[in-house]
Amino acid sequence: MLRVLARAARGLYAPARTCADRANLFASSLPPPFFPMAAELSHPLIVDGWFREISEQWPGDGTAGQAMTLRVKKVLHTEKSLYQDVLVFESTDHGNVLVLDGAIQCVERDEFSYQEMIAHLPLASHPNPEKVLVIGGGDGGVLREVLKHPSVKSATLCDIDEAVPRVSKQFLPHMAAGFNDPRVTVFIGDGFKFLDDKKNEFDVIITDSSDPVGPANSLFQKPYFQLLKESLREGGTISTQGECVWLHLPLINDLMSMSRTLFPKAEFGWTSIPTYPSGTIGFVVATLDGKRDLRTPLRDIQGCRYWSKAIHRQAFTLPAFAQAVVDKSLKPAAPANAQPKKVLLLGSGFVAQPAAEYVLRRAENSLVVGCRTLATAQQFVESLPRPATAIAVDSSDEASLDKAVADCDLVISLIPYTQHANVIKSAVKHKKDVVTTSYVSPAMKALHDEAVAAGITVLNEIGLDPGIDHLYAVKTIDEVHQAGGKVKGFLSYCGGLPAPSAADNPLGYKFSWSSRGVLLALLNSAKLYSKGQLVEIDGKDLMKHAKPYYINPAFAFVAYPNRDSTPFREFYNIPEAETVVRGTLRYQGFPEFIKALVDIGFLNESPVEYLAKGAQALPWAEVTQRALGAQTADEASLIAAVKTKTQFPSAEEEERIISGLRWIGIFSNEPVSNRGSLLDTLCATLEAKMQYEKGERDMVMLQHKFEIEKADGTKEVRTSTLLEYGAPTGSDGPSFMAVSVGRTCGVAVQLVLDGQIKQKGVFAPYTRDVVDPLLAALEAEGFYKMVEKVQ
Repeated sequence: MLRVLARAARGLYAPARTCADRANLFASSLPPPFFPMAAELSHPLIVDGWFREISEQWPGDGTAGQAMTLRVKKVLHTEKSLYQDVLVFESTDHGNVLVLDGAIQCVERDEFSYQEMIAHLPLASHPNPEKVLVIGGGDGGVLREVLKHPSVKSATLCDIDEAVPRVSKQFLPHMAAGFNDPRVTVFIGDGFKFLDDKKNEFDVIITDSSDPVGPANSLFQKPYFQLLKESLREGGTISTQGECVWLHLPLINDLMSMSRTLFPKAEFGWTSIPTYPSGTIGFVVATLDGKRDLRTPLRDIQGCRYWSKAIHRQAFTLPAFAQAVVDKSLKPAAPANAQPKKVLLLGSGFVAQPAAEYVLRRAENSLVVGCRTLATAQQFVESLPRPATAIAVDSSDEASLDKAVADCDLVISLIPYTQHANVIKSAVKHKKDVVTTSYVSPAMKALHDEAVAAGITVLNEIGLDPGIDHLYAVKTIDEVHQAGGKVKGFLSYCGGLPAPSAADNPLGYKFSWSSRGVLLALLNSAKLYSKGQLVEIDGKDLMKHAKPYYINPAFAFVAYPNRDSTPFREFYNIPEAETVVRGTLRYQGFPEFIKALVDIGFLNESPVEYLAKGAQALPWAEVTQRALGAQTADEASLIAAVKTKTQFPSAEEEERIISGLRWIGIFSNEPVSNRGSLLDTLCATLEAKMQYEKGERDMVMLQHKFEIEKADGTKEVRTSTLLEYGAPTGSDGPSFMAVSVGRTCGVAVQLVLDGQIKQKGVFAPYTRDVVDPLLAALEAEGFYKMVEKVQ
């Protein structure tokens, strides 16, 4: 698994013909033998003589935004290794090409620019590199460049897939030549495990990784970079593949922020390479020697076709838009009058880590993590980039909570929303600020006057939804009003969903949090304004109101209202709005499936004796028979009973939903996991079947639609859209849902600590004095931004 390139223009290295060659030529002139010839190799990514590389890493939806094509002369090799799809073909104009899992790794015509730069940027700036490790790079290209340095006494290559060196030796011999050097040791195995046993051992470590998709994503995460740091000798340097400035600025920001947290000095360089996405690729170069100038080469290197001392120096000069992002990753300077601050973080769920990491970016901040058990808090703090303190806190115990709150300057409450009121009461008592990501509940709002009297800030609803949605809604609405216009309609829909490639079950959904909470939310009643009329929807009928909703031609969404939207006419200061809807996005097919589950009673949370915990586990078919009152537990009888309980929109939908119920297993003889009710027992099964699998990613789509009447009476529809993907599951990277909620919360915490958000009491970000500094900070960080368009 490596993003490696291939070797020098093919015609330059054709050997002279030998006697064996002449014998082969003679044999070729004889009549063909009688046994059949082997079939010509083919590959599904080669169509009409052209290889096509299409990737979710590129712009657009992963299929429409951008692609790379090369004309194929001949397919040389195909195989499915233990880890990936391996393809080698001879192109018409670019020499031999190595492709792994559909991504171009090496092209003989241009590979040298990548190999030389990823190797010589760290090696040429190191005073005496003797011991070098290459992670990935199984094609041998980086290894070839490492061996050009006379000071190198040993070079170790670690690649997880034996197929890559084997295939490269056969089809890319110029790249693989270094494997025969006596200084080289090859280890086939997991890079993480290899590094874990090698502490304080290497002068330079080069990671020639593939794109951050699937297992390779772990090579872009903090645990891996921490291992790199620990494996370096004093003054050691790393170099890693850093993706493309045209396509991956948020990822580059993350990589540089992480590197500059771990290493005294880190730089971002880049090179040109035509057959990589958008024609460029970047490198993160970092060193343990804070005084080293990584931009200045200390020696010349013989035999290079791209690298030179001048190119080395210029490699770190970036376009202005990219330099701005790299500069943001510098550790933020504290205000001149900044005082040490202690932050108490309550909770350790998915969103807690991005929030904690953001708070710890500032040197004057210290963090205390409080969980119900000390062991949980200790495990959490071990994952953070800087030391933090772990304590046990019981938020339902006044004394325990008071002790923790009294000793801090601000509390981040990421525990269940039912406990927030307890936290605010303690904060009022000790005059401490509070930040939460939850909606303001009646119990929290009731403490507003006390919070004002105590002079504290209690900022809520500052995650994704709610949070980022508020910021861009308030901003755009105020801009319309300032221009003399009116917002006649406001529609806002958000969906936390599996990426399309992971939406592979009948509901098109996967659980990243409580399945019970997700399903019960589908029974909430809703209120909204539509064309001047108040619309109220009973929870049991919510799915009937789901309608197709167009945002992007790549997605088939449906939308339905979420709880009570009517207060937002006041919260957002749009009394003129005739339509106000805030709702949820799902993939098409979801509402009809959920409606069927509601109709057959499977979302009923009433206790059922035969599903009581401790009772003998019945097969699903018998549970379904009892729940539906079917005559027997055979599948035909159960399906007939389902049809008496619900109606299907069409015969096709009937077939799809029945098939989905079969997939869940409610007609099967599999024993249930007794949870006390039909709802909870169903949840136990769904949680097992609908979790994110290794390598799968989540996706967030958020869109506001503003129906605007301008001052001159003309009308306009304006949208504000956010579409982002999280890290693959199992890569140690966070989901985008976790990142967007946690980082936004962290930004809000820092603004409160710095005194840039001064409002007192219990409130949410509904006014420009709160919204503007939050938006400025979020956009300055380059984390994420809603894109505005006029339809």
